[in-house]
Amino acid sequence: MGLLSAIIFLPAAGAAAILILRGLGDRTLRAIALIAALLSFALSLQLFAGFEATAEYQFVEWRPWVPQYGISYHLGVDGISLFLVLLTTFLGWVVVLSSWNEIRHRVPEYLAFLLLLETGILGVFLALDLVLFYVFWEAMLIPMYFLIGIWGGPNRIYATLKFFLYTFAGSVLMLAAILALFAFHQRGGGPASFDLPLLLQTQLDPSTQLWLFAAFALAFAIKVPLWPLHTWLPDAHVEAPTAGSVILAGVLLKMGTYGFVRFALPLFPDATRACAPLFLLLSVIGILYGALVALAQEDIKKLVAYSSVSHLGFVMLGLFALNPIGVAGGVLQMVNHGLSTGGLFLMVGMLYERRHTRMLADYGGIAAVVPRLTFCFMLIMLSSVGLPFLNGFTGEFLILLGGFQAARAYAIAAAIGVILAAVYLLTMFLRAMFGPIVHEENRKLADLSLREAITLAPLLLLIVLIGVYPGFILERLEPSVQAFLQQIGAP
Repeated sequence: MGLLSAIIFLPAAGAAAILILRGLGDRTLRAIALIAALLSFALSLQLFAGFEATAEYQFVEWRPWVPQYGISYHLGVDGISLFLVLLTTFLGWVVVLSSWNEIRHRVPEYLAFLLLLETGILGVFLALDLVLFYVFWEAMLIPMYFLIGIWGGPNRIYATLKFFLYTFAGSVLMLAAILALFAFHQRGGGPASFDLPLLLQTQLDPSTQLWLFAAFALAFAIKVPLWPLHTWLPDAHVEAPTAGSVILAGVLLKMGTYGFVRFALPLFPDATRACAPLFLLLSVIGILYGALVALAQEDIKKLVAYSSVSHLGFVMLGLFALNPIGVAGGVLQMVNHGLSTGGLFLMVGMLYERRHTRMLADYGGIAAVVPRLTFCFMLIMLSSVGLPFLNGFTGEFLILLGGFQAARAYAIAAAIGVILAAVYLLTMFLRAMFGPIVHEENRKLADLSLREAITLAPLLLLIVLIGVYPGFILERLEPSVQAFLQQIGAP
Protein backbone atom coordinates (compact mmCIF):
# COMPACT_ATOMS: atom_id res chain seq x y z
CA MET A 1 0.00 0.00 0.00
CA GLY A 2 1.32 3.43 -0.96
CA LEU A 3 1.68 6.35 1.42
CA LEU A 4 -1.42 8.16 0.15
CA SER A 5 -3.59 5.05 0.44
CA ALA A 6 -2.33 4.48 3.97
CA ILE A 7 -3.20 8.06 4.94
CA ILE A 8 -6.70 7.69 3.49
CA PHE A 9 -7.62 4.26 4.82
CA LEU A 10 -5.97 4.18 8.25
CA PRO A 11 -8.98 5.98 9.78
CA ALA A 12 -11.32 3.51 8.03
CA ALA A 13 -9.27 0.62 9.43
CA GLY A 14 -9.64 2.19 12.86
CA ALA A 15 -13.41 2.41 12.34
CA ALA A 16 -13.53 -1.30 11.42
CA ALA A 17 -11.46 -2.22 14.48
CA ILE A 18 -13.80 -0.23 16.73
CA LEU A 19 -16.89 -2.00 15.39
CA ILE A 20 -15.26 -5.43 15.68
CA LEU A 21 -13.96 -4.78 19.22
CA ARG A 22 -16.96 -2.82 20.45
CA GLY A 23 -17.24 -4.96 23.58
CA LEU A 24 -13.95 -3.68 25.01
CA GLY A 25 -15.50 -0.59 26.59
CA ASP A 26 -15.89 3.03 25.54
CA ARG A 27 -12.55 4.24 26.93
CA THR A 28 -10.59 1.61 25.00
CA LEU A 29 -12.54 2.34 21.81
CA ARG A 30 -11.81 6.05 22.14
CA ALA A 31 -8.12 5.19 22.48
CA ILE A 32 -8.27 3.07 19.30
CA ALA A 33 -9.90 5.95 17.42
CA LEU A 34 -7.28 8.39 18.69
CA ILE A 35 -4.42 6.07 17.70
CA ALA A 36 -5.83 5.56 14.19
CA ALA A 37 -6.26 9.33 13.69
CA LEU A 38 -2.77 10.05 15.07
CA LEU A 39 -1.18 7.45 12.78
CA SER A 40 -2.83 9.04 9.75
CA PHE A 41 -1.57 12.44 10.92
CA ALA A 42 1.95 11.05 11.41
CA LEU A 43 1.94 9.69 7.85
CA SER A 44 0.76 13.06 6.52
CA LEU A 45 3.74 14.67 8.28
CA GLN A 46 5.95 12.19 6.43
CA LEU A 47 4.19 13.31 3.24
CA PHE A 48 4.99 16.92 4.08
CA ALA A 49 8.63 16.09 4.83
CA GLY A 50 9.10 14.34 1.49
CA PHE A 51 7.19 16.87 -0.62
CA GLU A 52 9.17 18.91 -3.15
CA ALA A 53 8.12 22.42 -4.17
CA THR A 54 7.18 21.59 -7.77
CA ALA A 55 3.94 21.70 -9.74
CA GLU A 56 4.00 17.95 -10.43
CA TYR A 57 1.76 15.48 -8.64
CA GLN A 58 3.85 13.54 -6.15
CA PHE A 59 3.55 10.18 -4.32
CA VAL A 60 1.36 9.11 -7.25
CA GLU A 61 -0.50 5.80 -7.05
CA TRP A 62 -2.18 4.38 -10.13
CA ARG A 63 -3.75 1.04 -10.83
CA PRO A 64 -6.68 -0.01 -13.02
CA TRP A 65 -9.99 -0.29 -11.20
CA VAL A 66 -12.64 -0.80 -13.92
CA PRO A 67 -10.34 -0.77 -16.95
CA GLN A 68 -13.02 -1.53 -19.56
CA TYR A 69 -14.58 1.86 -18.75
CA GLY A 70 -11.34 3.75 -18.16
CA ILE A 71 -11.83 4.04 -14.39
CA SER A 72 -8.65 3.90 -12.34
CA TYR A 73 -7.50 4.15 -8.75
CA HIS A 74 -5.40 7.26 -9.23
CA LEU A 75 -4.09 9.29 -6.30
CA GLY A 76 -1.63 12.17 -6.16
CA VAL A 77 -0.79 15.25 -4.14
CA ASP A 78 0.44 18.71 -5.14
CA GLY A 79 0.94 21.96 -3.28
CA ILE A 80 -2.78 22.77 -3.33
CA SER A 81 -3.95 19.48 -1.82
CA LEU A 82 -0.96 18.90 0.50
CA PHE A 83 -2.01 21.33 3.21
CA LEU A 84 -5.67 20.34 3.03
CA VAL A 85 -4.58 16.75 3.72
CA LEU A 86 -2.48 17.95 6.66
CA LEU A 87 -5.39 20.02 7.96
CA THR A 88 -7.77 17.04 7.73
CA THR A 89 -5.49 14.60 9.53
CA PHE A 90 -4.64 17.22 12.17
CA LEU A 91 -8.29 17.96 12.93
CA GLY A 92 -9.03 14.23 12.82
CA TRP A 93 -7.28 13.48 16.11
CA VAL A 94 -8.25 16.85 17.58
CA VAL A 95 -11.99 16.10 17.29
CA VAL A 96 -11.58 12.60 18.73
CA LEU A 97 -9.80 14.03 21.77
CA SER A 98 -12.12 17.03 22.11
CA SER A 99 -15.25 14.85 22.22
CA TRP A 100 -13.77 12.37 24.71
CA ASN A 101 -16.42 13.08 27.34
CA GLU A 102 -19.12 14.73 25.22
CA ILE A 103 -20.66 11.62 23.65
CA ARG A 104 -22.11 9.11 26.11
CA HIS A 105 -24.42 6.93 24.01
CA ARG A 106 -23.64 4.68 21.03
CA VAL A 107 -19.97 5.54 21.35
CA PRO A 108 -18.64 2.81 18.97
CA GLU A 109 -20.87 4.00 16.13
CA TYR A 110 -20.00 7.64 16.80
CA LEU A 111 -16.26 7.00 16.65
CA ALA A 112 -16.61 4.80 13.56
CA PHE A 113 -18.58 7.46 11.68
CA LEU A 114 -16.07 10.13 12.70
CA LEU A 115 -13.18 8.09 11.28
CA LEU A 116 -15.07 7.12 8.12
CA LEU A 117 -15.83 10.80 7.53
CA GLU A 118 -12.10 11.52 7.70
CA THR A 119 -11.41 8.80 5.12
CA GLY A 120 -14.01 10.23 2.74
CA ILE A 121 -12.63 13.77 2.97
CA LEU A 122 -9.03 12.64 2.49
CA GLY A 123 -10.07 10.66 -0.58
CA VAL A 124 -11.65 13.77 -2.09
CA PHE A 125 -8.42 15.75 -1.67
CA LEU A 126 -6.18 13.04 -3.15
CA ALA A 127 -8.26 11.47 -5.97
CA LEU A 128 -7.16 12.24 -9.54
CA ASP A 129 -9.74 10.05 -11.28
CA LEU A 130 -13.14 11.75 -11.52
CA VAL A 131 -15.14 8.60 -10.72
CA LEU A 132 -12.93 7.87 -7.72
CA PHE A 133 -13.34 11.50 -6.65
CA TYR A 134 -17.11 11.21 -6.98
CA VAL A 135 -17.18 7.98 -4.93
CA PHE A 136 -15.32 9.66 -2.06
CA TRP A 137 -17.44 12.81 -2.45
CA GLU A 138 -20.67 10.84 -2.02
CA ALA A 139 -19.27 8.47 0.61
CA MET A 140 -18.58 11.46 2.86
CA LEU A 141 -22.32 12.18 3.03
CA ILE A 142 -23.19 8.98 4.89
CA PRO A 143 -21.15 9.43 8.09
CA MET A 144 -21.97 13.15 8.29
CA TYR A 145 -25.66 12.35 7.89
CA PHE A 146 -25.57 10.00 10.88
CA LEU A 147 -23.29 12.21 13.02
CA ILE A 148 -25.83 15.04 12.87
CA GLY A 149 -28.92 12.83 12.75
CA ILE A 150 -28.08 10.69 15.81
CA TRP A 151 -25.88 12.88 18.02
CA GLY A 152 -27.15 16.31 17.00
CA GLY A 153 -29.48 18.80 18.69
CA PRO A 154 -33.29 18.94 18.95
CA ASN A 155 -33.82 19.83 15.26
CA ARG A 156 -31.21 17.38 14.00
CA ILE A 157 -33.51 15.50 11.60
CA TYR A 158 -34.50 18.68 9.77
CA ALA A 159 -30.88 19.86 9.59
CA THR A 160 -29.65 16.45 8.42
CA LEU A 161 -32.21 16.11 5.65
CA LYS A 162 -31.56 19.66 4.46
CA PHE A 163 -27.80 19.04 4.38
CA PHE A 164 -28.22 15.74 2.54
CA LEU A 165 -30.74 16.97 -0.04
CA TYR A 166 -28.79 20.13 -0.90
CA THR A 167 -25.52 18.25 -1.32
CA PHE A 168 -27.00 15.28 -3.14
CA ALA A 169 -28.92 17.45 -5.63
CA GLY A 170 -25.73 19.21 -6.68
CA SER A 171 -23.81 15.94 -6.79
CA VAL A 172 -26.22 14.32 -9.24
CA LEU A 173 -25.72 17.16 -11.72
CA MET A 174 -21.96 16.89 -11.28
CA LEU A 175 -22.11 13.16 -12.07
CA ALA A 176 -24.01 13.90 -15.27
CA ALA A 177 -21.34 16.45 -16.21
CA ILE A 178 -18.55 13.94 -15.47
CA LEU A 179 -20.17 11.39 -17.81
CA ALA A 180 -20.67 14.05 -20.49
CA LEU A 181 -17.03 15.12 -20.21
CA PHE A 182 -15.97 11.48 -20.59
CA ALA A 183 -18.06 11.21 -23.77
CA PHE A 184 -16.69 14.45 -25.24
CA HIS A 185 -13.15 13.31 -24.49
CA GLN A 186 -13.71 10.07 -26.41
CA ARG A 187 -15.45 11.90 -29.26
CA GLY A 188 -12.39 14.10 -29.60
CA GLY A 189 -10.18 11.05 -30.16
CA GLY A 190 -8.99 10.57 -26.60
CA PRO A 191 -8.87 7.19 -24.83
CA ALA A 192 -11.70 6.01 -22.58
CA SER A 193 -10.62 7.55 -19.30
CA PHE A 194 -11.85 9.49 -16.28
CA ASP A 195 -8.28 10.49 -15.43
CA LEU A 196 -8.02 14.20 -14.61
CA PRO A 197 -4.68 14.88 -16.37
CA LEU A 198 -6.09 13.37 -19.58
CA LEU A 199 -9.46 15.12 -19.34
CA LEU A 200 -7.68 18.46 -18.94
CA GLN A 201 -6.61 18.05 -22.57
CA THR A 202 -10.20 17.77 -23.84
CA GLN A 203 -11.11 20.47 -26.36
CA LEU A 204 -14.62 21.84 -25.81
CA ASP A 205 -16.42 24.75 -27.44
CA PRO A 206 -17.32 27.66 -25.11
CA SER A 207 -21.04 26.81 -25.03
CA THR A 208 -20.42 23.20 -23.96
CA GLN A 209 -17.89 24.37 -21.38
CA LEU A 210 -20.47 26.72 -19.91
CA TRP A 211 -23.05 23.99 -19.35
CA LEU A 212 -20.59 21.53 -17.87
CA PHE A 213 -19.00 24.23 -15.72
CA ALA A 214 -22.45 25.16 -14.39
CA ALA A 215 -23.08 21.58 -13.24
CA PHE A 216 -19.72 21.28 -11.48
CA ALA A 217 -19.97 24.80 -10.04
CA LEU A 218 -23.42 24.20 -8.56
CA ALA A 219 -22.22 21.10 -6.68
CA PHE A 220 -19.16 22.90 -5.35
CA ALA A 221 -20.99 26.18 -4.58
CA ILE A 222 -23.50 24.28 -2.41
CA LYS A 223 -20.66 22.69 -0.47
CA VAL A 224 -18.73 25.97 0.07
CA PRO A 225 -21.51 27.25 0.67
CA LEU A 226 -21.71 30.26 -1.63
CA TRP A 227 -24.56 32.75 -1.24
CA PRO A 228 -27.48 32.16 -1.94
CA LEU A 229 -26.95 28.37 -1.56
CA HIS A 230 -25.82 28.68 2.06
CA THR A 231 -29.06 28.11 3.98
CA TRP A 232 -28.30 24.50 4.95
CA LEU A 233 -25.08 25.46 6.76
CA PRO A 234 -26.31 27.33 9.88
CA ASP A 235 -28.84 24.56 10.61
CA ALA A 236 -26.21 21.84 10.20
CA HIS A 237 -23.72 23.69 12.41
CA VAL A 238 -26.17 24.48 15.19
CA GLU A 239 -27.52 20.92 15.39
CA ALA A 240 -24.24 19.04 14.90
CA PRO A 241 -22.22 17.79 17.87
CA THR A 242 -19.03 19.76 18.52
CA ALA A 243 -16.81 17.35 16.59
CA GLY A 244 -19.21 17.47 13.64
CA SER A 245 -19.14 21.28 13.60
CA VAL A 246 -15.33 21.33 13.76
CA ILE A 247 -14.97 18.89 10.86
CA LEU A 248 -17.74 20.62 8.91
CA ALA A 249 -16.15 24.07 9.24
CA GLY A 250 -12.56 22.88 9.26
CA VAL A 251 -12.38 20.68 6.18
CA LEU A 252 -15.74 19.57 4.79
CA LEU A 253 -16.58 23.02 3.43
CA LYS A 254 -13.12 23.14 1.82
CA MET A 255 -14.22 20.28 -0.43
CA GLY A 256 -16.26 22.89 -2.29
CA THR A 257 -13.49 25.45 -2.68
CA TYR A 258 -11.01 22.67 -3.50
CA GLY A 259 -13.42 21.31 -6.12
CA PHE A 260 -13.40 24.66 -7.87
CA VAL A 261 -9.62 24.98 -7.97
CA ARG A 262 -8.90 21.34 -8.81
CA PHE A 263 -11.72 20.48 -11.25
CA ALA A 264 -14.24 23.14 -12.30
CA LEU A 265 -11.86 25.97 -13.17
CA PRO A 266 -9.05 24.12 -15.00
CA LEU A 267 -11.38 21.72 -16.87
CA PHE A 268 -13.43 24.59 -18.33
CA PRO A 269 -11.09 27.57 -18.73
CA ASP A 270 -13.23 29.58 -21.17
CA ALA A 271 -16.29 29.26 -18.92
CA THR A 272 -14.17 30.15 -15.91
CA ARG A 273 -12.99 33.42 -17.41
CA ALA A 274 -16.51 34.24 -18.61
CA CYS A 275 -18.14 33.53 -15.23
CA ALA A 276 -15.43 35.05 -13.02
CA PRO A 277 -17.24 38.45 -12.63
CA LEU A 278 -20.42 36.68 -11.48
CA PHE A 279 -18.55 34.64 -8.87
CA LEU A 280 -16.67 37.71 -7.66
CA LEU A 281 -20.02 39.43 -7.12
CA LEU A 282 -21.52 36.42 -5.30
CA SER A 283 -18.41 36.15 -3.15
CA VAL A 284 -18.66 39.77 -2.01
CA ILE A 285 -22.38 39.43 -1.33
CA GLY A 286 -21.61 36.35 0.78
CA ILE A 287 -18.90 38.22 2.70
CA LEU A 288 -21.20 41.11 3.60
CA TYR A 289 -24.35 39.05 4.10
CA GLY A 290 -22.66 36.54 6.40
CA ALA A 291 -21.07 39.33 8.44
CA LEU A 292 -24.29 41.33 8.82
CA VAL A 293 -26.35 38.29 9.85
CA ALA A 294 -23.61 37.25 12.31
CA LEU A 295 -23.90 40.70 13.91
CA ALA A 296 -27.53 39.98 14.77
CA GLN A 297 -27.00 36.58 16.43
CA GLU A 298 -27.51 35.86 20.12
CA ASP A 299 -26.59 32.18 19.74
CA ILE A 300 -22.78 31.90 19.78
CA LYS A 301 -22.70 28.79 17.60
CA LYS A 302 -24.99 30.35 15.00
CA LEU A 303 -22.81 33.48 14.99
CA VAL A 304 -19.72 31.40 14.22
CA ALA A 305 -21.69 29.50 11.54
CA TYR A 306 -22.59 32.73 9.70
CA SER A 307 -19.00 33.90 10.07
CA SER A 308 -18.07 30.83 7.99
CA VAL A 309 -20.31 32.04 5.17
CA SER A 310 -18.50 35.37 5.27
CA HIS A 311 -14.97 34.00 5.55
CA LEU A 312 -15.43 31.45 2.77
CA GLY A 313 -16.60 34.31 0.56
CA PHE A 314 -13.04 35.62 0.92
CA VAL A 315 -11.65 32.27 -0.28
CA MET A 316 -13.88 32.38 -3.35
CA LEU A 317 -12.90 35.99 -4.01
CA GLY A 318 -9.24 34.98 -4.03
CA LEU A 319 -9.77 31.99 -6.32
CA PHE A 320 -11.81 33.93 -8.89
CA ALA A 321 -9.40 36.85 -8.90
CA LEU A 322 -7.48 34.53 -11.26
CA ASN A 323 -4.08 35.97 -10.40
CA PRO A 324 -1.17 34.44 -8.45
CA ILE A 325 -1.60 36.56 -5.33
CA GLY A 326 -5.35 36.03 -5.05
CA VAL A 327 -5.28 32.27 -5.71
CA ALA A 328 -2.38 31.69 -3.30
CA GLY A 329 -4.22 33.73 -0.68
CA GLY A 330 -7.43 31.78 -1.31
CA VAL A 331 -5.76 28.40 -0.83
CA LEU A 332 -3.87 29.63 2.24
CA GLN A 333 -7.12 30.97 3.67
CA MET A 334 -8.72 27.52 3.28
CA VAL A 335 -6.18 26.26 5.79
CA ASN A 336 -6.47 29.34 8.01
CA HIS A 337 -10.26 29.13 8.14
CA GLY A 338 -10.06 25.47 9.09
CA LEU A 339 -7.86 26.29 12.07
CA SER A 340 -9.59 29.50 13.18
CA THR A 341 -13.24 28.60 12.71
CA GLY A 342 -12.67 24.99 13.71
CA GLY A 343 -11.03 26.38 16.84
CA LEU A 344 -13.98 28.69 17.52
CA PHE A 345 -16.38 25.74 17.36
CA LEU A 346 -14.12 23.85 19.77
CA MET A 347 -14.31 26.78 22.21
CA VAL A 348 -18.10 27.01 21.84
CA GLY A 349 -18.31 23.28 22.56
CA MET A 350 -16.17 23.68 25.70
CA LEU A 351 -18.38 26.53 26.93
CA TYR A 352 -21.50 24.48 26.21
CA GLU A 353 -20.17 21.52 28.20
CA ARG A 354 -19.81 23.83 31.19
CA ARG A 355 -23.03 25.90 30.96
CA HIS A 356 -25.28 23.87 28.63
CA THR A 357 -26.34 27.01 26.80
CA ARG A 358 -25.13 28.82 23.68
CA MET A 359 -26.91 32.11 24.31
CA LEU A 360 -24.67 35.13 24.85
CA ALA A 361 -27.04 36.52 27.48
CA ASP A 362 -26.29 33.51 29.72
CA TYR A 363 -22.58 34.30 29.92
CA GLY A 364 -20.64 37.36 31.04
CA GLY A 365 -17.85 37.92 33.53
CA ILE A 366 -16.32 34.48 33.21
CA ALA A 367 -12.82 35.66 32.25
CA ALA A 368 -11.82 35.85 35.91
CA VAL A 369 -13.27 32.37 36.55
CA VAL A 370 -11.71 30.56 33.57
CA PRO A 371 -8.61 32.61 32.61
CA ARG A 372 -6.85 29.86 30.62
CA LEU A 373 -9.97 29.12 28.58
CA THR A 374 -10.44 32.86 28.02
CA PHE A 375 -6.87 33.27 26.73
CA CYS A 376 -7.28 30.41 24.24
CA PHE A 377 -10.66 31.76 23.11
CA MET A 378 -9.15 35.22 22.65
CA LEU A 379 -6.24 34.01 20.52
CA ILE A 380 -8.48 31.94 18.24
CA MET A 381 -11.00 34.77 17.96
CA LEU A 382 -8.25 37.25 17.02
CA SER A 383 -6.93 34.86 14.39
CA SER A 384 -10.41 34.79 12.85
CA VAL A 385 -10.52 38.60 12.98
CA GLY A 386 -7.25 38.67 10.99
CA LEU A 387 -4.91 40.24 13.54
CA PRO A 388 -1.36 40.68 12.16
CA PHE A 389 1.09 37.92 13.20
CA LEU A 390 -1.78 35.43 13.43
CA ASN A 391 -2.71 33.09 10.61
CA GLY A 392 -5.85 34.85 9.35
CA PHE A 393 -4.06 38.08 8.46
CA THR A 394 -1.80 36.80 5.67
CA GLY A 395 -4.55 34.98 3.79
CA GLU A 396 -6.99 37.88 3.89
CA PHE A 397 -4.28 40.39 2.96
CA LEU A 398 -3.25 38.36 -0.12
CA ILE A 399 -6.89 37.87 -1.14
CA LEU A 400 -7.66 41.57 -0.91
CA LEU A 401 -4.48 42.41 -2.80
CA GLY A 402 -5.33 39.94 -5.56
CA GLY A 403 -8.96 41.07 -5.57
CA PHE A 404 -7.85 44.70 -5.88
CA GLN A 405 -5.87 43.80 -9.00
CA ALA A 406 -8.83 41.91 -10.50
CA ALA A 407 -11.80 44.07 -9.49
CA ARG A 408 -11.08 47.12 -7.35
CA ALA A 409 -14.69 47.81 -6.30
CA TYR A 410 -15.23 44.23 -5.10
CA ALA A 411 -12.04 44.30 -3.05
CA ILE A 412 -13.08 47.54 -1.36
CA ALA A 413 -16.49 46.06 -0.53
CA ALA A 414 -14.82 42.90 0.80
CA ALA A 415 -12.60 45.03 3.06
CA ILE A 416 -15.78 46.25 4.76
CA GLY A 417 -16.39 42.59 5.62
CA VAL A 418 -13.07 42.53 7.49
CA ILE A 419 -14.23 45.45 9.62
CA LEU A 420 -17.61 43.82 10.28
CA ALA A 421 -15.85 40.59 11.31
CA ALA A 422 -13.88 42.50 13.92
CA VAL A 423 -17.12 44.05 15.20
CA TYR A 424 -19.16 40.86 15.61
CA LEU A 425 -16.32 38.68 16.92
CA LEU A 426 -14.99 41.24 19.41
CA THR A 427 -18.53 42.01 20.58
CA MET A 428 -19.24 38.32 21.06
CA PHE A 429 -16.02 37.81 23.01
CA LEU A 430 -16.54 40.85 25.25
CA ARG A 431 -20.14 39.92 26.05
CA ALA A 432 -19.27 36.30 26.80
CA MET A 433 -16.10 36.82 28.81
CA PHE A 434 -16.23 40.23 30.46
CA GLY A 435 -18.66 42.49 32.28
CA PRO A 436 -20.51 41.66 35.50
CA ILE A 437 -21.40 38.08 36.45
CA VAL A 438 -25.19 38.04 36.19
CA HIS A 439 -25.76 34.29 36.58
CA GLU A 440 -24.42 32.56 39.67
CA GLU A 441 -23.67 29.42 37.64
CA ASN A 442 -20.87 31.35 35.93
CA ARG A 443 -18.94 31.56 39.21
CA LYS A 444 -18.59 27.78 39.38
CA LEU A 445 -17.20 27.03 35.91
CA ALA A 446 -14.11 24.83 35.62
CA ASP A 447 -11.08 26.10 33.72
CA LEU A 448 -9.32 24.10 31.00
CA SER A 449 -8.63 20.48 31.84
CA LEU A 450 -5.37 18.80 30.85
CA ARG A 451 -7.12 16.99 27.98
CA GLU A 452 -8.57 20.26 26.66
CA ALA A 453 -5.20 22.00 26.97
CA ILE A 454 -3.51 19.19 24.99
CA THR A 455 -6.23 19.54 22.35
CA LEU A 456 -5.84 23.31 21.99
CA ALA A 457 -2.06 23.73 22.32
CA PRO A 458 -1.10 22.47 18.81
CA LEU A 459 -3.93 24.50 17.30
CA LEU A 460 -2.71 27.70 18.94
CA LEU A 461 0.86 26.92 17.93
CA LEU A 462 -0.15 26.58 14.26
CA ILE A 463 -2.17 29.80 14.41
CA VAL A 464 0.92 31.70 15.57
CA LEU A 465 3.38 29.81 13.32
CA ILE A 466 1.43 30.49 10.12
CA GLY A 467 0.94 34.11 11.17
CA VAL A 468 4.64 34.67 11.77
CA TYR A 469 6.02 32.53 8.96
CA PRO A 470 3.46 31.74 6.20
CA GLY A 471 6.33 31.15 3.79
CA PHE A 472 6.58 27.43 4.57
CA ILE A 473 3.11 27.06 3.01
CA LEU A 474 3.40 29.63 0.23
CA GLU A 475 6.74 28.36 -1.12
CA ARG A 476 5.29 24.84 -1.55
CA LEU A 477 2.06 26.25 -2.93
CA GLU A 478 3.41 28.68 -5.55
CA PRO A 479 4.41 26.21 -8.32
CA SER A 480 0.98 24.54 -8.22
CA VAL A 481 -0.74 27.94 -8.32
CA GLN A 482 1.30 28.95 -11.38
CA ALA A 483 0.44 25.67 -13.12
CA PHE A 484 -3.26 26.19 -12.27
CA LEU A 485 -3.25 29.69 -13.79
CA GLN A 486 -1.59 28.37 -16.95
CA GLN A 487 -4.31 25.72 -17.26
CA ILE A 488 -7.07 28.31 -17.23
CA GLY A 489 -5.17 30.71 -19.46
CA ALA A 490 -5.28 33.54 -16.92
CA PRO A 491 -3.41 36.68 -17.97
